[in-house]
Amino acid sequence: MKVLLLGSGGREHALAWKIAQSPVLSKLFIAPGNAGTGITGTNVAIDPLKFNEVRDFILQEEIDMLVIGPEEPLVKGLRDFLESNNRLKRLNIIGPGKAGAQLEGSKDFAKQFMMKYSIPTASYLTVTKENISEGFKFLEKMEAPYVLKADGLAAGKGVLITHSLEEAKQIVVEMLEGKFKEAGKKVIIEQFLNGIELSVFILTDGKNWVLLPEAKDYKRIGEGDTGLNTGGMGAISPVPFADALFLDKVRKRIITPTIRGLIQENIDYRGFIFFGLMNVSGNPYVIEYNARMGDPEAEAIVPRIKSDIIDLFTGVGERNLNKVHAEFDDSYSASVMLASGGYPGNFEKGKEISGINKVTESLVFHAGTKMDGNRLVTAGGRVMAITSLAKTMKDALSMSYRCAGLVDFENKYFRKDIGFDLC
Repeated sequence: MKVLLLGSGGREHALAWKIAQSPVLSKLFIAPGNAGTGITGTNVAIDPLKFNEVRDFILQEEIDMLVIGPEEPLVKGLRDFLESNNRLKRLNIIGPGKAGAQLEGSKDFAKQFMMKYSIPTASYLTVTKENISEGFKFLEKMEAPYVLKADGLAAGKGVLITHSLEEAKQIVVEMLEGKFKEAGKKVIIEQFLNGIELSVFILTDGKNWVLLPEAKDYKRIGEGDTGLNTGGMGAISPVPFADALFLDKVRKRIITPTIRGLIQENIDYRGFIFFGLMNVSGNPYVIEYNARMGDPEAEAIVPRIKSDIIDLFTGVGERNLNKVHAEFDDSYSASVMLASGGYPGNFEKGKEISGINKVTESLVFHAGTKMDGNRLVTAGGRVMAITSLAKTMKDALSMSYRCAGLVDFENKYFRKDIGFDLC
């Protein structure tokens, strides 16, 4: 089987690493990939948003399976574009069409969907320039802190939380005036939920679904969850408080009604669904949906998947995922992200990376890396994730931190307290 994987981050390296282990794989291409994916497969210089180039490559190489890693090609309708081509009818695409990707692409759509299908979530109001005064009144009736979200994709920067009512109003105005461009044409004002976050993932064929290992990621740049939001500075899996009782609530109250709702909306959803949840006094509430695997959660979760991932993906394409055996490792997984100094603000690229060959007891998933001749150099804010599996979370974290110290590049930074709130 020939597989094309789209994307260039740590999530894609983790997926590529797992796909490459399948005995049914004949060729793996990654577009555009990074220095790590170039080890597990063949990188091709194609932008996932250039749909014509993606289509032409699939036809040229006679690709059997397409796995779409990042959200933007999904939200912009890559699946729909490819499915409109009669020559690609047999292509198995892992990732929803434009209609399903609205769960991530429009927070207003997602909130309406959750309300319609009685899926637990925070109360909210969607605001545009036309009803901004109504939005201000809604804020005035709320208690701080105030949660403000740009409706569309904003590269992980579209959620702002403030304790000041006046600042909240100002943020609404700034968003509607173009702070996040098209993504902020609508603003969701949302009730703040006090609890602890976690990420839950399923793979679905549109009717049947497999619950993957859950994870908890750490978004803030600073230790103790302080400072600016990032793409994610690390993740652990499993999550200790997500016990059998809690996960049963997630299945019954969130996953099952989500799948049922998609079916009732005539949305043929095939791929991953990411549920960003808040555990509020033992009850799960949905903060957000994503239409793909998380990052850095994938770097912690994928190594715990014992099954052949291509078998699972084939079950999605053949709509018989209920007949595919899914098996997971019961080890603890801890992933620590090494970042460029200055991230998520200004940072320099092109710093030579050394010491990876010293890492023998952990996995290294590349994110912002590239080859400069025969030199491995930094090419992004989040450079690579160090992932370790062990019998306890403490041991997994210790191993990841020990190996994080072996890798070196100028101005390397990583949080030294991943999992601090769970140990």
